[in-house]
Amino acid sequence: MKALHPFVLLSLIFLLPLSIGSVDGYGHGEALHGDALALLSLKASLSCRPHVLRSWLPGNVASVCEWTGVRCAGGRVVSVDIANMNVSTGAPVTAEVTGLAALASLSLSGNGIVGAVAVSALPELRYVNVSGNQLGGGLDGWDFPSLPSLEVFDAYDNNFSSSLPAGVTALPRLRYLDLGGNYFSGVIPASYGGMLALEYLSLNGNNLQGTIPPELGNLTSLRELYLGYYNAFDGGIPPELGRLRNLTMLDVSNCGLTGSIPSELGELASLDTLFLHTNQLTGEIPPELGNLTALTRLDLSNNALTGEVPSTLASLTSLRLLNLFLNRLHGPVPDFVAAMPRLETLQLFMNNLTGRVPAGLGASAALRLVDLSSNRLTGMIPEMLCSSGELHTAILMNNFLFGPIPGALGSCASLTRVRFGHNYLNGSIPAGFLYLPRLNLLELQNNLLSGPVPSNPSPTLTGSESQLAQLNLSNNLLSGPLPAALANLSALQTLLVSNNRLAGAVPPEVGELRLLVKLDLSGNELSGPIPEAIGRCGQLTYIDLSTNKLSGPIPEAIAGIRVLNYLNLSRNQLEESIPAAIGAMSSLTAADFSYNDLSGQLPDTGQLRYLNETAFAGNPRLCGPVLNRPCNISSDAGGSTAVSPRRATAGDYKLVFALGLLACSVIFAAAAVLRARSYPGGGPDGAWRFTAFHKVDFGIAEVIECMKDGNVVGRGGAGVVYAGRARSGGAIAVKRLNGGGRHDHGFRAEIRTLGSIRHRNIVRLLAFCTNDQEANVLVYEYMGGGSLGEVLHGKGGGFLAWDRRYRIALEAARGLCYLHHDCSPMIVHRDVKSNNILLGDGLEAHVADFGLAKFLRSGAGAGAANAGASECMSAVAGSYGYIAPEYAYTLRVDEKSDVYSFGVVLLELVTGRRPVGDFGEGVDIVQWAKRVTDGRRESVPKVVDRRLSTVPMDEVSHLFFVSMLCVQENSVERPTMREVVQMLSEFPRHASTQPSPSSASSSSAPEPDKGPNCYKLFPDLLN
Repeated sequence: MKALHPFVLLSLIFLLPLSIGSVDGYGHGEALHGDALALLSLKASLSCRPHVLRSWLPGNVASVCEWTGVRCAGGRVVSVDIANMNVSTGAPVTAEVTGLAALASLSLSGNGIVGAVAVSALPELRYVNVSGNQLGGGLDGWDFPSLPSLEVFDAYDNNFSSSLPAGVTALPRLRYLDLGGNYFSGVIPASYGGMLALEYLSLNGNNLQGTIPPELGNLTSLRELYLGYYNAFDGGIPPELGRLRNLTMLDVSNCGLTGSIPSELGELASLDTLFLHTNQLTGEIPPELGNLTALTRLDLSNNALTGEVPSTLASLTSLRLLNLFLNRLHGPVPDFVAAMPRLETLQLFMNNLTGRVPAGLGASAALRLVDLSSNRLTGMIPEMLCSSGELHTAILMNNFLFGPIPGALGSCASLTRVRFGHNYLNGSIPAGFLYLPRLNLLELQNNLLSGPVPSNPSPTLTGSESQLAQLNLSNNLLSGPLPAALANLSALQTLLVSNNRLAGAVPPEVGELRLLVKLDLSGNELSGPIPEAIGRCGQLTYIDLSTNKLSGPIPEAIAGIRVLNYLNLSRNQLEESIPAAIGAMSSLTAADFSYNDLSGQLPDTGQLRYLNETAFAGNPRLCGPVLNRPCNISSDAGGSTAVSPRRATAGDYKLVFALGLLACSVIFAAAAVLRARSYPGGGPDGAWRFTAFHKVDFGIAEVIECMKDGNVVGRGGAGVVYAGRARSGGAIAVKRLNGGGRHDHGFRAEIRTLGSIRHRNIVRLLAFCTNDQEANVLVYEYMGGGSLGEVLHGKGGGFLAWDRRYRIALEAARGLCYLHHDCSPMIVHRDVKSNNILLGDGLEAHVADFGLAKFLRSGAGAGAANAGASECMSAVAGSYGYIAPEYAYTLRVDEKSDVYSFGVVLLELVTGRRPVGDFGEGVDIVQWAKRVTDGRRESVPKVVDRRLSTVPMDEVSHLFFVSMLCVQENSVERPTMREVVQMLSEFPRHASTQPSPSSASSSSAPEPDKGPNCYKLFPDLLN
């Protein structure tokens, strides 16, 4: 629910005297009695929840002025305010407010009312607020001419569609009109330029098209104008808007405008805020904008503007925010920018700016955010950048800056994010820089920094005080040892120090970094053993210690890191054998042990047996089938000794015999299942074979009966789905695959998958039918709620409340987690999408449609953390917009491909948008979400589904960032589905949903305070 606008507050204050008057006997007047009856009629038409408006009762008419939300004056009802009382049951209603001749103020806002509400015949009505509901259709039912006194009309954030209402132009006193956040289409009527009393007009967040009518320039009383966001206007900004001399706010952002910025906007002398960002504006920035001396916020970012920053902007001495990023500007960063006394935010990144960064930047103003990255700037970082002590973000990466990092930044306690990578900075890292108390992200990679990695200069800083989550010092000239003081950085998630000149031992204190996810110390001169303590970093998914001088054995403790995906120990001097426990790790998807001095037989379990032999090259004393090097040869040509196998014992033969018996038992059991319930259902040429996987009360006759056109509930590329009934009357869904019985169309994959698994969040396959002459038919439990895609994107605008969306995300994640971690061999779905998540009658989620599913080779059996090895497919299969990049480019698929697709589903739940088609040619929902939010938590509200009137932003941001983790380009850095379930379970009210019936180690929700924090898991997502 949005905050009340100051103009609306003034209106309420104006109406306040009407609400406090009292007239003796007002409860006995005939007119007041009629008002009470009108209110009772309104309550009845709203179908209110039983517990609200309890005082509104027929037997309580005499006390109408004491009813909840009702105020009287002069013996009449003058105000009705039932805002945010949750009156709606969610059922569609048709309500009308009328018969209240003295009513001056009406607020129904924030109640989620579905349907239609109309207002008519209220001659004294001056204030109406129906915002924050789900009112649909148009506003044709509103008799605006019968509301001659109306001054404020707020219909923000509803589902209104059709054209903008023309009737509002008949309101001579209308000063405040907000129709934003709806689905109005068509054009802005030119007649809107005739509402001369208007002071506030908001049409943003609709589906408007056409051009912005120049007649809006006639609204000379206008103080605030909002036209952007989701609208798609043709043409440019009308120069006539320059006549709105009283305008303080002009926001025409993100609505497809073209052309140049009119110089006439420089005549808006009262303007406080000018937002024109995220359009397609071209040309130069008009120098006339320098006349807007009252301006405090100027955002022209994300356009195609050219030329230099005009010198006339130096007169904007009140400016607090200057955003010109993502344009094509060239020339220098003007020196006057450093002299602006109130400037707090300066973002000029991704232009073609050259020259030096102004030396005085930060000396004259309380700078809080500076981003000059991705230009061609030279010179040094300004010494006074943090002189105010309020700087929290400094991003200067991807330039040509040189010289040292200012020592003063080492004591800038306000810093939270620093990105200086990809420059030519030299000198040493300032003392204290790594240990600043609020610092969350520090990137200094790809520079010429030298000297040691600094130790903690302040003994008083403890690990609990540090907030640093990502530290990147890679590709510099740093030398000396890694300091043990790194253990003070207890919040560290990513530690990247590769390709430097570091020497000495890997400090065992690294084991104190219990939240570490990624560790890269490769390309240095580190020596000595790999510390056993590294096994205490239980969150590590990525370890690279390659190209050093490490020696000794590989610590078996590494096998205790259950989520490790990537391990690179190549090009060291490691000795002895690869521990069998590491060989059995099912989580590993990539590993490299090459060019060491390892010996012995390779473990023949786990993922190592699926690695290419290049992962073990340069270890001549290693042997095993992967290397085509048998272990029964005592010596090779080079004099190296291989390990001879031990002699078989009686126990070995007993084990082989027992395994043989077990295999036979499994085969006979499978044959028995396939024979169960199989019988002919027709003639010899068209015999139906029916196989049930559960106890069912229907047969082939019921299945055939339901396959009629009148029962069709869905059609797809694979076949047709019918709704049917069992003998007891229960519902079933019958899927008849295309192409006849001799064409597979995913039939065998679906049978093989669904026939062997059981999980509450995976749709149940009840039976299947085959007929060589006719078709393949699958019978499922019926899902009455339809698919998630239909509910989110259907024509009816099917609305899902936020709480239900979050639970659907968690339930679907549990289903996929079961496939990946509790099935042996692992099952990869390969077509995860919102249309393949079906909803039951209670909207519980079930993963469905396994026609493309694949079994991947298993490493450690059921319950393994990550038991699949990637396989190469013959062609890309899946749905456009959901396919992981590595699958599309290499045809290799593994469980992380499903994780990517699930991340797209999460984005659909957050944004309410389809994966493709809503963002322009070649742009999908992932690219759009990354571009709009830039990885910033404060930008997440920009992408939230506007149908969600009130949402807990902490949960929305959490779900959004989980989705961002899932759709990372590098599949190794994506979380596993087990980790996704853990992250989604962090909020207690959702974690309490029924866990999966599989092993507690895989799918049960962890304690809310012990789940991984996704905002810190991969902080490199946050710019």
